[in-house]
Amino acid sequence: MPIHAYKGITPSIASGVFIEDSAVLYGDITLANDVSIWPLVAARGDVNHIHIGARSNIQDGTILHVTRKSPSLPDGFPLIIGEDVTVGHQCMLHGCILGNRILVGMGSVVMDGVVVEDDVFIGAGSVVPPNKVLKSGYLYVGNPAKQARPLKPSESAFLTQSAQNYVALKDEYLAMLK
Repeated sequence: MPIHAYKGITPSIASGVFIEDSAVLYGDITLANDVSIWPLVAARGDVNHIHIGARSNIQDGTILHVTRKSPSLPDGFPLIIGEDVTVGHQCMLHGCILGNRILVGMGSVVMDGVVVEDDVFIGAGSVVPPNKVLKSGYLYVGNPAKQARPLKPSESAFLTQSAQNYVALKDEYLAMLK
């Protein structure tokens, strides 16, 4: 597995996790049950910690990083990803907090200090600037990301379904490795 210690801290991996061989994970990273990490993901929990909640999936080419602690920012910015979160291909998440049941569209950037509440869609290619709060129940799009409209019931249902789809897919990959 592509798991590496940093200053003696090694990523913590729960049961049922799939990490594709081309991904790279360093340092203080916690992956909860049934997380999937897909090809070419780079995650560095070196100067702060990363936590990825149960059944969340991080898709191909995504970068996960954090902001260091400093006198002006005593806690820095860790990266916290909740449960049932789908992070699309080639996203960048840096020192932000994502709640539960979120879809981050392909190519999106979510920056330091951002808080994304539960049940949110971030449209493909969106850029969420530092320290912004995305309220629950909405679609956000653009650069900078703006609240576009409330989620439709079918979109809200899809947030959980997307995570379930990736749990099933990672289980297929894990079965092939046995």
